[in-house]
Amino acid sequence: MARAWLGIDTGGTFTDLVMVDADSGRQWLFKTPTTPDDASRGILDGMREILKLAKLEPREVDFVCHGTTLATNAVLERKWVKTGMVTTAGFRDVLELARQRRPSFFNLDLAKPTPPSVRDARIEVRERVAPDGAVVTPLNEDDVRATVNALKALGCEAISICFLHSYANPTHERRTAEIISALWPEVFICTSSDILAEFREYERFSTATVNASLMPTIDRYLDRFERGVHALGIKGDPQIMQSNGGAVSPATVRRAPVNTFFSGPAGGVIGAVGLSNEAEVPDIITFDMGGTSTDVAMIRAGVPAKQNVREMGGFPVRVRTLDIHTIGAGGGSLAWVDAGGLLKVGPQSAGAMPGPASYGRGGEKPTVTDANVVLGRLSQKSLLGGRMAMYPERGRAAIERHLCEQLNVDLVRAASGVIEIVNVNMMGAVRVISVERGEDPRSFALMPFGGAGPLHAADVAAMMRIPRIFVPQRPGLLSAMGLLHADARSDFSVTRLVKATADSVGSLNEGMADLETRADAWLDRESLDGATVREWQADLRYVGQNFELPSQLRRSRFDANAIVALVDDFHAIHAKAYGYNMPERAVEIVNLRLAVTVQRPTPPFEIFGVVGNPEAAIIEERQTWFPSTGYVATPVYDRDKIAAGAQFTGPAIIEQMDTTTVVPPHAEVEIDRLGNIMITLAESSMRSLQ
Repeated sequence: MARAWLGIDTGGTFTDLVMVDADSGRQWLFKTPTTPDDASRGILDGMREILKLAKLEPREVDFVCHGTTLATNAVLERKWVKTGMVTTAGFRDVLELARQRRPSFFNLDLAKPTPPSVRDARIEVRERVAPDGAVVTPLNEDDVRATVNALKALGCEAISICFLHSYANPTHERRTAEIISALWPEVFICTSSDILAEFREYERFSTATVNASLMPTIDRYLDRFERGVHALGIKGDPQIMQSNGGAVSPATVRRAPVNTFFSGPAGGVIGAVGLSNEAEVPDIITFDMGGTSTDVAMIRAGVPAKQNVREMGGFPVRVRTLDIHTIGAGGGSLAWVDAGGLLKVGPQSAGAMPGPASYGRGGEKPTVTDANVVLGRLSQKSLLGGRMAMYPERGRAAIERHLCEQLNVDLVRAASGVIEIVNVNMMGAVRVISVERGEDPRSFALMPFGGAGPLHAADVAAMMRIPRIFVPQRPGLLSAMGLLHADARSDFSVTRLVKATADSVGSLNEGMADLETRADAWLDRESLDGATVREWQADLRYVGQNFELPSQLRRSRFDANAIVALVDDFHAIHAKAYGYNMPERAVEIVNLRLAVTVQRPTPPFEIFGVVGNPEAAIIEERQTWFPSTGYVATPVYDRDKIAAGAQFTGPAIIEQMDTTTVVPPHAEVEIDRLGNIMITLAESSMRSLQ
């Protein structure tokens, strides 16, 4: 019996499914429109279709992994549930006091974001713990019981419990959760010490409250998804991708839905890591352009960059995540003219419904996709391998009505202006994760994926003077494919505010033991098999500094020598990050971190056949607009008919079921043994876009 693995990535416009034979590496691919009213419905429909396509029975599917943007969208659209908050007396306003930093210095009318828990739903109780964990004021359990009736009356569905210094002693938070759960079993509860055992009250309170506000929504969605998967006849429990690049059980996600932010994009980055290692191109910048957004990340020496805090909907969420920068620019981004008569693109999107005007689903406003159709960069006939008809006349009409008339320009100038603006926006995103991180993007290859990434990659690469473009075999489905390369992973942290001296060894080892206990409990809950890797880190700073830098720990236990080595490493890391260090200053250890990874087998890559004549893959010739030439007769290739080893020169359009790749004039193209398109830009084309 065949063993098949299935990856599912739900985006704002399309849901992508990739099924792989675990033994041969044979792939089956399917792309279907996302169903915004209930994403699980579109997923389950897609699963039925791909099973038919592969001629497999559900019982032959061993592994299902799902990447979802549900939590991200719920926060950005403020679709969280009514959430209560129980906190230490005197601290109910921490969420609104925040850090007293303006997100935009020059915008005097900027509204503050509404917290997940409004002020009336934040209830204070008498209790107090000191920074060292000592109990200053015992927990008043009568106060806790009184909060239940108050929050019930407000219609809350979830509660966050956020006490001062609970990272040092979580006893009061856990007792409060016990009392509330006994009196109100159906309510969802999140304690801040469980979701983030670190100091800095604002970030901890924010993370816990955002997490609580998402728990009912994620629970209902996962319940529908799991029941649907099992109803199909698939035996095992599906896995859910986290933003740290690891996949875990739905039970783990139910407790910590904040860990699924950037779940889908994380799948793309993990897929890019696997593909770049296989193709021996270790340094890449990923460029994931979908229907509603573009996600970029940096991978150096096969390792993706990571960070510990992200802002979601105006609130910091402190969880371990891949360092992915996102902007509102995608194929469905709307083009519009502002009050000053200037052309703008995004961040608003036509989404899955009604979508771009050219899709013929009722969309009337112009989008980036419509501009690509007008300029001949996208097929005028159909997408998705012929399954989705295109209506180019509707795209042209939308641009003429909403852009040409207001800007007083012709159709080509308006459409090319849309492309130019969205490309500049995406170039800015690439700068954020490269130049602004102190890296030279010219030493990396740009890897575009997503449905629209290869359409715009050459333009963005030329603007950044990145000479090499690495287009994966299935770029429109790489995020779904990357889900099949995800190991199981969980991250744990604890604050230990101590001097980096031998006197602190006892406290530090207690913290390490706590992390190991929590990690072992997670491994037991997940029932995982496979090789386990444990990575230790410590966050350090000079005494008096406000923020810290991470440093790798070489062992899982501290002694005097380990602390000396850690401090030496910190001085070097500080010099690299800031250009100086202060070895005469005392160093403080702030947080301890443990990442536990359980390695899973990965599917083999399909290897392409012998060299073939690329001219045999040409299916038509059409007029295509390029920035350096204007319209030019351009051959259109069927990618599935281009053999490994094939070489040719642009201009060219390469079409496949999941995306379209634009190759500018004079660029050199070579297909490697895995079917990846390697494009080398001409120096003249890079100069033309400066």
